[in-house]
Amino acid sequence: MPIHSYFHFSELDQIFLSIGTIKRLLMACLLGGIVGLEREWRHKASGIRTNMLLCLGCAFFTLLSAVLAGEGNPDKGRVAANIVQGIGFLGAGLILHTRSRVLGLTSAATVFVVASIGMACGAGLYLLALLATIIVLISLTLVRLFESKLGWKRYPLLYEVRGQDQNELYLALLAVLDRANIHLNILERDVIGTLERMTFQVVATQHTHASLLIELRASEATAKVITFRDTDDE
Repeated sequence: MPIHSYFHFSELDQIFLSIGTIKRLLMACLLGGIVGLEREWRHKASGIRTNMLLCLGCAFFTLLSAVLAGEGNPDKGRVAANIVQGIGFLGAGLILHTRSRVLGLTSAATVFVVASIGMACGAGLYLLALLATIIVLISLTLVRLFESKLGWKRYPLLYEVRGQDQNELYLALLAVLDRANIHLNILERDVIGTLERMTFQVVATQHTHASLLIELRASEATAKVITFRDTDDE
């Protein structure tokens, strides 16, 4: 069937070449890029390009939805309604399940919200899209700082403990973690010369991490204790 039976070229030309349509697509790219900039700064999988293209795609599908439905079809949002399902698959790909926790929930939720921002831009709701972008940035930055100040949030830290005697090092780790009611699960262990090195992960609050570090570093069995923040904890 010829393509002109599906589309009215005069209508498409008018829509695609209009200043309003260009503004909607550019606004989607801008707002998606702003959210992506924060994600890129935090070294997340969904960075500037991902969020920009996602927001642009959702805006474009929202624009096309009414055009593809045609003038006589009252269901103008059928294509746009399927955006949510597609974004669900994309967000699911950002979520990782490990034995002890789930990673990537914040990134998946961010992708879901960015899609709604793109749809708002495609519908010409610029103020609502801008407001949603500001709320997203506040949630990702200021609320995170607030959670950090309160010390309620549990987050993972990788502990690397070094010492000369393996048995004494084990006993010291068990003693400190037993007092905090934390199970010791060694992830890596190796020997460099006479130096024993062990790596394990602890998911706890900021106060608990601080107490563990003080006790581990005060132990005579440990020569050095360092921690690493897991960048995939969101």
